[in-house]
Amino acid sequence: MSVDDYSENSVDPFALSADDTAKLEAIEQALLDPSPRRIGRLDQWGLADTYEIQTEIAEFRNLSIAMADGTMIDASLSVPRNLAPGQTCPAILMPAPLNDLGHRGYLGMFPRWALGGYAVLAYSQRGLAKSGGEIHVAGPQDVADATEIIDSLLQIEGVDPERIGCFGASYGAGTSLLAAANDPRIKAVAGTSAWGDLLASLYENGTRHLAAFEALVKLFKEERCSAEFKGIIQKIRGNIIDDEVREFARVRSPRNYRDTYNGNRTPILMTTAWHETIFSVPAVVDLFTELTGPKSLLVQIGDHGNGELPGLLGLTSKPTEMAYRWMDHHLGGTAGDGALPQFGVRSEYMHNLLSDLHHEDWESYALPRKRFHLSDAPVGEGDGQLAEDKPQPGWTRSLKATGKDTEAVVAPKLIQTGLAERVGLPHVYKTADIDRGLAAIWTTAPLEQPMRVQGEFELRVTVTPRAMEGTIVAYLMDCDPATGKADIITNAPFTVTNQEPGQAATVTFPLQPAHYVLRKGHRLQLIIDTHDQFFADANRAPSTVDITSPQGSESYLDIPLGTLS
Repeated sequence: MSVDDYSENSVDPFALSADDTAKLEAIEQALLDPSPRRIGRLDQWGLADTYEIQTEIAEFRNLSIAMADGTMIDASLSVPRNLAPGQTCPAILMPAPLNDLGHRGYLGMFPRWALGGYAVLAYSQRGLAKSGGEIHVAGPQDVADATEIIDSLLQIEGVDPERIGCFGASYGAGTSLLAAANDPRIKAVAGTSAWGDLLASLYENGTRHLAAFEALVKLFKEERCSAEFKGIIQKIRGNIIDDEVREFARVRSPRNYRDTYNGNRTPILMTTAWHETIFSVPAVVDLFTELTGPKSLLVQIGDHGNGELPGLLGLTSKPTEMAYRWMDHHLGGTAGDGALPQFGVRSEYMHNLLSDLHHEDWESYALPRKRFHLSDAPVGEGDGQLAEDKPQPGWTRSLKATGKDTEAVVAPKLIQTGLAERVGLPHVYKTADIDRGLAAIWTTAPLEQPMRVQGEFELRVTVTPRAMEGTIVAYLMDCDPATGKADIITNAPFTVTNQEPGQAATVTFPLQPAHYVLRKGHRLQLIIDTHDQFFADANRAPSTVDITSPQGSESYLDIPLGTLS
């Protein structure tokens, strides 16, 4: 399957279910017209009492906010009723996630904010949903818009200018972080499914994340994008990652503003997922690590947006519950459960949804890495070994580059595969069925006791493409020898660009961080192939890519592995 097939023929990975969309539409109607008929319609979702209370304690309305250039921003506003003279309230600004509903995707959260005494202004960024203007991808224009919208928010009687926070999911998370870097009136940020570095999300180890990129462009609706963004789209499609593309990404990367966050000591909460396919997890971890103010990081099972989705729809989720606590602590509201927020790293391990681990920082969270050397296949066997003994030089594995996937892929479907994983149905890989002409595999001995993988990985191999460029994709699997079935732990691509064809390049690169518990008797499997529908590969098909282990630069995989305590 080509990238075009992937992006054009697959179901919209970001789409809400028909029932969830109907629920949000019914909620909006009930808030705008809190008649018994409208409120009663919410009974089918068990929400009638919740929104009846919401309409009693807060006034809700939709509105349009004019920007300085005349662009109209679509928004909704909830303000506490019956504030006493001189009484003020905290306020939450909520830039929209990337979906066709825009800010209406947050309507499920309004009752909690209202019960907590907050004013809430949710809005769709310019070009998105019903807002006017063009898509700028959280660029300087969107950041300037956020400041103007805060100006409008502060015109509302009772809103405390010293107690303004930003909450956002996905596109809204990035917008919130970037707005806070520009406007010191934002005193706290909570961003779910956030990004830290936009370039790292689009271009990992010299390899374009083209399937995710095309899915995002499709959702943005290319005809609504600014001329600048349209030019960037064409360059990325054409594999032109030049200074203009890098600068476009830099100004839209929260990590670029870490000194501002640290100088202001802005409290920042971010969430991500182990198998995130849209934004770079290492970049989020790097931003979190570099922050010196109050900070919290949650990493969950699943993919982009999976963890917070129930909370956005009015149910309970770790990300939204953490956000309520975060804002209560820093802004003085009461939307949460009264508990203090959790600082540091909070995580789930695959595949236990009930797991809940806490560490003070990433350094204490990540396990020390153990080095496993890649060796040649023993006589009579097809797969190599991963062993801790000593470096293993002198072997070569030749991979056919055909432009076709093997059984090993990052995810059969963007976001949806992670959503299934989140409900206890991870995708099952049959690694025994992988064509060894298309992939090389190295396997550990069976584990003698349960183990845990927790932290960051590093892979070193020497790659020799027959052409000037070549792409490899590495996957680490948890394989059950009894069934031959495997689950994915982590992955990463790497694209080699040489000065001439047939030139060997020793490359060292990280795989995505992970937290995974391994059962006794299982094996770790490293798989390297040359194509994944998720990435744009640089291989010339048909051709060959050699993986080797020369003397002095022997191949290895560093794994953050420890006993299960």
